[in-house]
Amino acid sequence: MMRRFRERPLKFWTILLAGLTVGQTVLADDQPQWGQQFSRNMVSPETGLPDDCDPETGRNIRWTVPLGSQAFASPIIAQGRVLIGTNNGAPQDPRHEGDRGVLLCLNATDGSLLWQLVVPRLLGEDGYLDQPNIGFCSPPTVEGNRMYVVTNRSEVVCLDLHGQSDGNDGPYLDEGQHMVQPGEPPLEVTVRDADIIWIYDLIGNAGIHPHDSPHSSILIDGRYLYLNTGNGVDHRDPSRTFIPQPEAPSLIVLDKETGELVAQDDERIGPNVFHCTWSSPALGEVDGRRLIFFCGGDGVVYAFEALPQDGDLPPAHKLRRVWRYDCDPAAPKEDIHSYYHNRKESPSNIMGAPVFYKNRVYVTGGGDFWWGKTTAWVHCIDAAQTGDITHTGRVWSQTLLQHSCTTPAIWNDLVFVGDLGRRVYCFDAQTGEEYWSHAMKGNVWSSILAADGKVYVGSYGRDLCVFEAGRDKNLLGTTRFDSPISTTPTAANGVLYVNTLTTLYAISREDKP
Repeated sequence: MMRRFRERPLKFWTILLAGLTVGQTVLADDQPQWGQQFSRNMVSPETGLPDDCDPETGRNIRWTVPLGSQAFASPIIAQGRVLIGTNNGAPQDPRHEGDRGVLLCLNATDGSLLWQLVVPRLLGEDGYLDQPNIGFCSPPTVEGNRMYVVTNRSEVVCLDLHGQSDGNDGPYLDEGQHMVQPGEPPLEVTVRDADIIWIYDLIGNAGIHPHDSPHSSILIDGRYLYLNTGNGVDHRDPSRTFIPQPEAPSLIVLDKETGELVAQDDERIGPNVFHCTWSSPALGEVDGRRLIFFCGGDGVVYAFEALPQDGDLPPAHKLRRVWRYDCDPAAPKEDIHSYYHNRKESPSNIMGAPVFYKNRVYVTGGGDFWWGKTTAWVHCIDAAQTGDITHTGRVWSQTLLQHSCTTPAIWNDLVFVGDLGRRVYCFDAQTGEEYWSHAMKGNVWSSILAADGKVYVGSYGRDLCVFEAGRDKNLLGTTRFDSPISTTPTAANGVLYVNTLTTLYAISREDKP
């Protein structure tokens, strides 16, 4: 049941977000993309956020909304709306029964439903094409009145932020058919349904074989959308794991107005993907050169030239690589799937996004949590080099306790990361010196949010811990929630949004006007 507490008006003002290397004016109150614009740094300029709350009494909680049985996408905030992906475990519409992917658009004032995108599961012999009960894992990216997200069916969709409330915008007009399986009669489109502008099918058009529900956070750069494809393994036969589409791209670029393919990588990453393509791209400017940073499912970090904003490109343009950095050069490079379930020796993988900060790229990764070795690490890479920089580009690295899925958060030259060994760490961004670590009550799946001079860390043990963002460890508060936390908290408009697997919480200080 939804609970509503004190309501407060939203502010609307803009600032130039400090620390961005590609200068653009952004709405400081909103959080229209997962991580900072371009850099992917998990840092927010919000202030006045609470150190804790009490879900039982409602202290510091504005409202809560049930999400379903599993919610693995972080909330995005734009223009008075909260956008979050989940499954159909808490149906908002009786027309939609059973396992579905769901993207909710909620009123940021009280959590009430404005509209939703409901997508039936992708059916096939390989159950991991669209993993059961996972739903939407991709956090949307918003620009103006348009938002972009990857559905559980491996579709890139452009949506009207206002849904059907301002009519059904074209060119796509088949929303009723999109809400049902092929061959079923279409549903009547209502004001509570999403308004699809265009669709790009990653399976049919990019030729991928997805594994697990897609999760890419789309990067917008002018005319273009950059995103990972989610290409991965076929796991129907546990005795024979392989990549069905080794020639499919891992990173593609779409025209944001039409959804047409503009460019893709030419690195042939596919044969060396141990499990799946997880990471989302970032952008930064190095010595006047705009670069796209991307972590492949082969444990390699790539830097590509960003596409020019003027002029026409030839069809299927190939991205030009500037450098590559193998985070684990000693790992197996041949017959890699023979190392399936080898906890001592296997290829590495990267799930978190690369973060660009002061001409360096920071990335975490290591052995695959489900199938591979337990090794984990954080690397700092010199982004100004060219070519194969595996042996020359490392500024520093540190070993973590066990597996890592997090994207680094860098605040005042301090790097904060977590791992699946139930620890959170603080390192010096320039030297890699470890200042402190802390044992959590559960695995840290989610990335860490730095905001208001604090770091917010959620765990699969149901706890949200808040630390002072400093060289000395200072635990400011701990809140116990209803279920595990696997996503990054989001701060916007004076509110901290935290979602567990089952519930979205809007949290703010009760003493704040």
